[in-house]
Amino acid sequence: MAEWIRRENPARLTEEVGRVPVASAADVDAAVRAAESARRGWYAAAVSERADLVAEVAEAVAAAAEATRPGHPAELLARETGKPLPDCRGELRFAAAYLRWVAEQAPAALADRELDDAEGRLLLRRCPYGVVAAITPWNAPVILTLLKVGPALAAGNTVVVKPSPLAPLTVPAVLALFPPELVHVVHGGAATGHALVGHPLVHRVAFTGGPQAARELGVSAARRITPAVMELGGNDAAVLLDDADLSDEAMERLVLASFATAGQVCMAAKRLYVPRRRFGDFRVAYLAAAARTLVLGDPLDPGVTVGPLISADAARRVRALVADAADRGGDVTELGAVRADMDAGYFVRPTLLAALDDDAPAVSREQFGPTVPLLAYDTEDEAVARANAGDLGLGASVWSADEERAFAFARRLEAGFTFVNTHNRTGMALRAPFGGVKRSGYGREYGVEGLLEYAQTCVVHAPAAFRPGGAGMAAGAYPA
Repeated sequence: MAEWIRRENPARLTEEVGRVPVASAADVDAAVRAAESARRGWYAAAVSERADLVAEVAEAVAAAAEATRPGHPAELLARETGKPLPDCRGELRFAAAYLRWVAEQAPAALADRELDDAEGRLLLRRCPYGVVAAITPWNAPVILTLLKVGPALAAGNTVVVKPSPLAPLTVPAVLALFPPELVHVVHGGAATGHALVGHPLVHRVAFTGGPQAARELGVSAARRITPAVMELGGNDAAVLLDDADLSDEAMERLVLASFATAGQVCMAAKRLYVPRRRFGDFRVAYLAAAARTLVLGDPLDPGVTVGPLISADAARRVRALVADAADRGGDVTELGAVRADMDAGYFVRPTLLAALDDDAPAVSREQFGPTVPLLAYDTEDEAVARANAGDLGLGASVWSADEERAFAFARRLEAGFTFVNTHNRTGMALRAPFGGVKRSGYGREYGVEGLLEYAQTCVVHAPAAFRPGGAGMAAGAYPA
């Protein structure tokens, strides 16, 4: 009998949003082999033709973002993930914008380059890997899937996607907009992921998720020497310098940098560092901004900005961090308004934590939920050292009225992406490559660098010495 993944609505636990079958090892093998059989014909298509397909799908995703029929993709995404409906529409729109960007950039970025000069003739080709295994998370499942599928297809690969079991419904609905022979979907947990990553016909892995899964999948990939791009977690520091803007607009932006998607974002602002002499003013401004912007409730209700957490385990973990902070003598302040029936779903009240040492778990660990510590510092050197502490280095932000000063400070931070005067999604740009340093992963998404993660450089070379009329070279000699 087939095994099924049942997805509940995290805001209404009695509601089943949908279910999908778990792929067996034979199902994974069939999906990979089908992708393999299509890949040579797809690579033979001109880059412009591949880009045109990506552009067509971009328009279909954009249309899906605006759909209003019952069960439309944004509503489905809200129901399976607990993200507020406007955020879900925004994610679909952003995914469409990214696919348009890929379609525009791919012809130039993936074009052959040829040099013919006194040193000889050199052809640099951008070649696909073959079948790409894409393993995607639940917190922004559409954009984080299309960040892999879009450039992979443009570069001439085919793709097999394994969505998260916590968000298995919207991703295949969106991927159905692509030709089925080019993009395949398999569902399941760790066993399915290992079967996919370890398949002998998979030649590139793209993963977004947590470090434990990354370690395990990395072992499976390493057994076959399969290269990977991995975007993992972060414990992003937001550092306000002593001239930072504390206006209503800036503070609202900072609040949502921590609490969008109930804090379940890899690049959320997870530690707030404020000069000690401005600590009181900042706290007042921040609490007022939180009161204006944070409304906890059902993600389909108008005006809600914070939904539930994704699962019971996630809710327990965040509540434990807040309880530990209180036990350590920390100051726990509840934020925003509550419209939720707290017992109906995995709701956790947003909180601001203060008076904690840096070794408190709520500071030293990625919270991945609606709580954030507020920390005072005395000198910029101290702020740099504390912001750089730990093994993670995904994102960070610097807030200052002086842009040059902010950029100079940012150069000292150990982060793959540092925002200035904003943080989280408001600071992203399609042209800006995103990824981590240290234990926050390797490889890049977005930007031309993200597109080129799915192409490998192959070379054809005719040295000048051996071309007609060339001077030749002694056998075994090194080139000059």
